[in-house]
Amino acid sequence: MTSLSRELVFLILQFLDEEKYKDTVHRLELESGYYFNMRYFEELVTNGEWDEVEKYLSGFSKLEDNRYSMKIFFEIRKQKYLEALDKRDRAKAVDILVKDLKVFAGFNEDLFKEITLLLTLDDFRANEQLSKYGDTKSARGVMFGELKKLIEANPLFRDKLQFPVLKSSRLRTLINQSLNWQHQLCKNPRPNPDIRSLFLDHTCNQPNQPNGARAASPGTNHLMGGGVPKIAGFHPLSAHGMFQPAPGPGGLPANLSGWMANPSVVPHPSAAPSGPIGLGSPNNAGVILKRPQTPSGPTPMEYQTADSNHVSKRSRPYGTSEEGGNIPVNILPVTYAGHPHGHNTLSPDDLPKVVVTTLAQGSPVMSMDFHPIQQILLLVGTIGGDVFLWDLGARQRVSEKGFDIWKLDACSKELQGSLNADVTASVNHVAWSPDGTLFGVAYSKSIVHIYSFHGGNDVRNHLEIEAHTGSVSHLAFSYPNKQLSVVTCGDDRTIKVWDAVTGDKRFTFEGHEAPVFSVCPHYKENIQFVFSTATDGKIKAWLYDNVGSRVDYDAPGHSSTRMAYSSDGTRLFSCGTNKEGESFLVEWNESEGSIKRTYLGLGQRAAGIVQFDTTRNRFLAAGDESTIKIWDMDNTNPLTTIHADGGLPASPCVRFNREGILLAVSTNDHGVRILATDDGIRLLRTAENRSFAPIMKVPAGGGFGSSSGNAGITMADRATSFAAMENNEVRTLADGKPRIADDLGEKSRACKVTEITEPSQCCSLRLADNVPVTKVSRLIYTNSGSGVLALASNAVHKLWKWQKSDHNLAGKATASAQPVLWQPASGIMMTNETSDTNPEEAIPCFALSKNDSYVMSASGGKISLFNMMTFKTMTTFMPPPPAATFLAFHPLDNNIIAIGMEDSSIQIYNVRTDEVKTKLNGHQNRITGLAFSQTLNILVSSGADSQLCVWSMDGWEKQSSKYLQVPHGRSMPTVSDTRVQFHLDQIHLLVVHETQIATYDAQKLDWLMQWLGREATGPITSATYSCDSQLIFVSFENGSVDVLTASNLRLRCRINPTAYLPPNPSSRVYPLVIAAHPSETNQFAVGLNNGAVHVVEPSETEGKWGTSPPLENGAPPADN
Repeated sequence: MTSLSRELVFLILQFLDEEKYKDTVHRLELESGYYFNMRYFEELVTNGEWDEVEKYLSGFSKLEDNRYSMKIFFEIRKQKYLEALDKRDRAKAVDILVKDLKVFAGFNEDLFKEITLLLTLDDFRANEQLSKYGDTKSARGVMFGELKKLIEANPLFRDKLQFPVLKSSRLRTLINQSLNWQHQLCKNPRPNPDIRSLFLDHTCNQPNQPNGARAASPGTNHLMGGGVPKIAGFHPLSAHGMFQPAPGPGGLPANLSGWMANPSVVPHPSAAPSGPIGLGSPNNAGVILKRPQTPSGPTPMEYQTADSNHVSKRSRPYGTSEEGGNIPVNILPVTYAGHPHGHNTLSPDDLPKVVVTTLAQGSPVMSMDFHPIQQILLLVGTIGGDVFLWDLGARQRVSEKGFDIWKLDACSKELQGSLNADVTASVNHVAWSPDGTLFGVAYSKSIVHIYSFHGGNDVRNHLEIEAHTGSVSHLAFSYPNKQLSVVTCGDDRTIKVWDAVTGDKRFTFEGHEAPVFSVCPHYKENIQFVFSTATDGKIKAWLYDNVGSRVDYDAPGHSSTRMAYSSDGTRLFSCGTNKEGESFLVEWNESEGSIKRTYLGLGQRAAGIVQFDTTRNRFLAAGDESTIKIWDMDNTNPLTTIHADGGLPASPCVRFNREGILLAVSTNDHGVRILATDDGIRLLRTAENRSFAPIMKVPAGGGFGSSSGNAGITMADRATSFAAMENNEVRTLADGKPRIADDLGEKSRACKVTEITEPSQCCSLRLADNVPVTKVSRLIYTNSGSGVLALASNAVHKLWKWQKSDHNLAGKATASAQPVLWQPASGIMMTNETSDTNPEEAIPCFALSKNDSYVMSASGGKISLFNMMTFKTMTTFMPPPPAATFLAFHPLDNNIIAIGMEDSSIQIYNVRTDEVKTKLNGHQNRITGLAFSQTLNILVSSGADSQLCVWSMDGWEKQSSKYLQVPHGRSMPTVSDTRVQFHLDQIHLLVVHETQIATYDAQKLDWLMQWLGREATGPITSATYSCDSQLIFVSFENGSVDVLTASNLRLRCRINPTAYLPPNPSSRVYPLVIAAHPSETNQFAVGLNNGAVHVVEPSETEGKWGTSPPLENGAPPADN
């Protein structure tokens, strides 16, 4: 090829890469042989795509070309051979040896013989030269390093490893210059030509004459990759072109003129060389740069490959091409996204990283907003339609609002019809007004609710607005004309402005061609305006008038985008995700309407739309890939990543408070985790110590790690009983000295234990059941909180579901509404396989998947996997002996389960591959409990031998073990169930034995506190943390339930069986297992020895179980 033809290939490669034609890019690289893409080659090697590796190399070199090439091909084939040996795939290894490696025997026969001898070894690492061979991933990395050196030294690759330095969209620029030149030659140049084709030279015909390039409506010309600004239909805002600020009070500030000023008539280029001529797009969002690098001086920039990780479509301002002299062209030059604009002078330690609490919400979190003044107040909206107001200092939910139509008669017939079909709606967005006196809620069904906030728990209905047809996507408060307003947008493709006092509609903005996704009101230099974004990736801007949009641009990647300003209002950012899952976080140059910088590090396969926030005028945070990613605003590279103790959804919601010392993030288990800086922790402690009257029930946490997190810990399977005890006792080692406090001593203190003896003192509901009576062996709430699952001793499962109703809008488990005993239309039941022996003697166990879709269960026979919707058995595995006695899902992979066995072993089993990954031995008797901590990366096991063991989740080696502390003067049964459960912090461990309740620091199995029951109650049968780990519910063989304060193991409430069980003098009825609701702190369920299941809550007047005992001598709780 000629030199110009070669350069044309590079231009085409750049264009294909920008348009994401990945396969075509690499095909052209291979066929032309002009550019060897090292990054693409690295990806192929890392992924072990050996056929593609050799195919790509063949476009540049053959094996026999030179010694460098021979060495390159040999290393590749040797690695392929070693991997086959490592997998014990001898047949494949022999095939590689014969077909791929034998060709090298002619060059080095001894080497080929040595390679052949590797087949005789059980592990080729026994060969001294291969003794340092690690795992496959590391070996490929080492090999690529060697290949890179060989390729760089190979003369055949000279001048093929660097992509020429090109400005972005260079091919587009040349086309624009050509079109401008053609337009200048027109006899009748039109002010706003519309280019419909590149196949013919451009000419401007007389008006109304066919040309094949008729004028089209502004905003539809996508020739250069994006829309163009509107030209007519509104008054000009600037008399002097695109970027000049308009004079007078109605003018636009200079730094907004690039976004907002569009002259109604555009002169010919000869008359106005600095103005746009309409041949292209003002923002040309067609440029896609992946892993962009910054050219420094003459150093050539490596070609940006379409297979790289970071994608950023970039808008660009109008400009003049350097190559084109003074010819005005609609090219959109950009700087490179990787350029670090300034140095990061703030430490990542200034960010909230310490998890201080988790607040359970009951359903997935959709939106959050901190109060602008009272910065410990957090507003949360959920997919279940609930809106919660939390006081973070007190860890209390001070207000709750469910979706409910206040005035149904005032609604349109369409909305009434929709509500008749389905009364539920999810929350799409929540937001406070700037002064914190109002907050708004946008729902998925046409409605916006505005509430007034008067402090404390005083939240009042203020306005109900049927704002849009269909879903209301977003809302925000603004002050046009010094009048507080609410700006909303929705599925009907409109933006509307409402008077926040009267609810009157003030403006309707129309012009989007797709549902409007978000709004961002702002003001600069006394000019009030609103940005809006739509699901088709369009960005528009509006003044508070009826003229129309002032901006018509494309969001990066045509993504569904949210926009936000820095705290001081001087910098504008946006973040969004497109339909392909590509996410973009950018800063905008307001003065030009272009992208100033694109931030790197976002994943390119987002499961949802990535949300972001700004703080301290310096940091950006985005919820992506189950983490919180942080950037310094002045640096495109990520500053740090916050994992927030794990358990985050793929695209979590994130929100800072005003000072940036608290950060809220949504969790997988339908909660909100609060992170704090040191200042944030001090703020919360100050607020926590203030006088605060509890207002309502306080669900302040979520599940605790394992998939069976809200299942109670039961002693129902103990082999023997124990000697009765005389008093309740608490023992603590927090100060290094055991402390014992008896029950009488506690009662003598200022706070008296609440005794509940009458049914009127609590709410109790026996769940309807038509299944033959048999004892309940296991019990758990569904993770959604809308159902209870029981496993009876006869191996039959029973599932109760609460339905949504006028009295139970959320459809959550409650003692005030009877659920349905669920059974599919097929009539089948979930029944475990049993052993040949009496199933009543088997040890049942089950674990529920996080999404409530599947339950893993066993009752002495094989382990069964059931579909929770159809009750069908998906598979069975692990036939006894030995039988499974406890099950727990791995916190990071539902395909991995830990199985406690009757023979005292623990098997780590992969359900998908049907193989035991490893077997753990360390106990002396059957396994009775398993609990994972993702925070500590450990598995804790407990056995009938009263022993605790800690196992690393990395290599599954045993880290430590310890036997339970024997109470002084008491005896321990030889064999008795011991159960374990992690605190919400994933560090402290609750240990339940029939003789005691104890807490440990799981890191070193340090014993912290011990609580001993009373003689009159009999043995402990079960215990569990409440959902927020603030309480512990303990059931006894005499039928009573004690409620302890978890922080100090002190009794706060005792529920006698007469309060929740019907009198039955003919038999002794008591709980065998207890389970805590996943989001209601004070609700629990008990499964009884007569087969009944009861849900128990405090009375509505009390709202909680007793009061927390005062701290002794003002000392903090022992485990704090």
